[in-house]
Amino acid sequence: MRRVARYVTSVCGVLLLTVSCAWSGDGSGSDGRLPPAPAGVTAAAGSATSAHVMWNRAPDGPEVSAYEVYRGTVKVKEVPGSEHMVDIVGLAPSTPYVFTVRARNTDGRAGPLSEGVRTTTPAASGADTSAPTRPGRTRGRPTGSRSVQLSWGASTDEQGVVSYDVHQGGSRIHTVSGERTTAVVTGLRPGTRYTFTVRARDAADNISPAGDPVRLTTAPGTDDGRATAPTGFRTTARRADGAYYLDLSWIPPHADGLVTEYEIQLDGRPATSLVWGGPAPRERASYSFYAGRDAGIAYRVRIRARLPDGTWGGFSAERTVVTAP
Repeated sequence: MRRVARYVTSVCGVLLLTVSCAWSGDGSGSDGRLPPAPAGVTAAAGSATSAHVMWNRAPDGPEVSAYEVYRGTVKVKEVPGSEHMVDIVGLAPSTPYVFTVRARNTDGRAGPLSEGVRTTTPAASGADTSAPTRPGRTRGRPTGSRSVQLSWGASTDEQGVVSYDVHQGGSRIHTVSGERTTAVVTGLRPGTRYTFTVRARDAADNISPAGDPVRLTTAPGTDDGRATAPTGFRTTARRADGAYYLDLSWIPPHADGLVTEYEIQLDGRPATSLVWGGPAPRERASYSFYAGRDAGIAYRVRIRARLPDGTWGGFSAERTVVTAP
């Protein structure tokens, strides 16, 4: 059995060290472990009677056979372990809801519930039977071998657009708020051609015609993932109580969903994994960690994010910092 140490920090900056165990076998089955609580759970109203719930795909740990979605204390949906988003329908208009998600392993045992997330459905629009207008021209570009970025012209509706649905071929793969006209789709295959369309939805669940399709081909093979890398990366060294600390700050990569985990590398090797237990920052993030007591040591530092689809994004620019005497 091998032990994997990970540093976990809360949003308040408290640093905890946790140790997890992984059996070094053939990797089949759940090896008796419970899956962790899903991270990065978000919920957004899709209409006056529905909500779209998303969470980050589990990158490691025991195999997940299914995810259970709860509204309050009531289980309302179950999806296969390969999926990490779902629509909850049959809700009441103008009502606040709290959703949680938990994973179940192949032995049928469920792990802990995620943090609860809140959303409020908009008011019903009476006898509204008019669908929003077709979204304007959809544009897009590949952002590497596994992701694309989409944008489209806003739809109009007499009662207001509540959300936009993104379709890949004939399947809806994502939903964003009606205030947004952009989306990032990750988890794609390298060197593959995809067709995307967008539809608008109003509070009465009227759905617009699909906008014009946009056809994009992801980059072949692997790439440096530059479009999914943290930006604005900065690092400085400081001394406190006879020891040196490295202070890092960065802007999280643009991805639909929450980025809750980062890997920090020193001199080209993993140094620590940083996981937010509370709400992850969407703007500039910061972190500080112990670097030892020796002066005059130069460190090369870079960072990358675990994307909501469970894959690693690209590395940030590398910075060099010296622990001055």
